[in-house]
Amino acid sequence: MTQTILWPRAHPDDHQIELSAIGEGFNPVFCSSFDEVTDAQWASADAVVGPAVPPQHIPKLTRCRIYVKPAVGFDDVDLAQFSAMGIPVCNTPDYGTREVADHAMALMLTLTKSIAFHDESLRADLKANWRPALNPFGRRMADCTLGVVGVGRIGTAAVLRAKAFDMDVVFYDPHQPSGYELALGVRRADSLEELMAQSDIVTVHAPLNEGTRKLIGRQALAAARRGMILVNTARGPIVDIDALHDALKDGTVLAAGLDVLPQEPPSAESPLIGAWLRNEPWIRHRLVVTPHSAFYTPESWRDIRGFSSRTAARYLRSGRLENCVNAAQLAQRR
Repeated sequence: MTQTILWPRAHPDDHQIELSAIGEGFNPVFCSSFDEVTDAQWASADAVVGPAVPPQHIPKLTRCRIYVKPAVGFDDVDLAQFSAMGIPVCNTPDYGTREVADHAMALMLTLTKSIAFHDESLRADLKANWRPALNPFGRRMADCTLGVVGVGRIGTAAVLRAKAFDMDVVFYDPHQPSGYELALGVRRADSLEELMAQSDIVTVHAPLNEGTRKLIGRQALAAARRGMILVNTARGPIVDIDALHDALKDGTVLAAGLDVLPQEPPSAESPLIGAWLRNEPWIRHRLVVTPHSAFYTPESWRDIRGFSSRTAARYLRSGRLENCVNAAQLAQRR
C-alpha cells in the first residue's frame, strides 16, 4: 500500500521542494490550512509535516507513524499526546543556523554602530546631522566582551562570527560538557550571573523550556554590567520584556535588539512595545525590533521545507529516525 504524507498547511506553490525531497513511492497530500484537512485525510496519513497540530486533530491520526515540525522550536507541540499514541515527533534543526547567527551579529552592529540612529537622523535633517561623530552607542567590537547564552548549533555559529570580529567571548551553557570552551577557544562562565557581570553585549541562543522561560529576567539583569547591549534571536519568552523595559529605563541595559518576543505580533499594551511604538525619547534608537525574521532567506526556506519532508520520507521508507525530540517519552512506553 502506498504510504501517505500529509502537509496540513502547505506552502501555496507547486510543492516541488517537498516532492523532490521525498522522492518516488509516496502519496503526497497538500492542504492550505488545518480546517481544510478532512477526518479521512487525518486518518489515512502515515506521516504529517507541518506546524504544531491542534490538539483536537491529533487523536484522528490513527495510522500516523511520524510527525515532523518544520522548525527548530517545538515548545508548542503536544508531545504528551503524540507520545501516548506512540508517534515520534521530530524537529528540523539543520536549517537557518547561519542566518540566525548572522542576524544576531547584524543586530549587534546596528546598535554598536548606531545604524538606525544615523538613518533616522539623516532623514530628519540631512545637512545638519551629517556628523560622523554623532554616534551615541558607538563601540569598537574588538574591545567588547560578548556573552553567549547557549552554545548549540546557532550559539556556536555566533561564537565563531564574534571571534572573527576579535571579540572576547564567554559563554554560559550548563548542558555542554567540560572542555567545550577549549574546542572553541573561548571562556566559560559557571553561572548566568557571572556571564552577565562581565559582558558588554549578551546574545541569547538557548531553547525555550521551563528552565529557560524568563531566564533573562530581573535577577539576571540585576547582575548585568551597566550599559550592556542585549540581543535575542532565540525564543521570545526567554527574555522577560517587562524586566527589560525597566532595565532599559534605568540604564542598566543601554540598548536591545529583539527578533523574537513573548507574543507575536506583540501588543502595544506591553510597556516596552508601547514605548517603542510611540518612539518615546528615552527609548529612541535604543530598541531595534525585527519580525521573527532571523531565520529567513530563500535558501533557508527551501532547506526547512525540504529537510522536514525528507525526515518523514526516510522514516517511512527505512525506519531512519532523525532529530526525534520525544525519544525518552516513547522509550517509557516500551
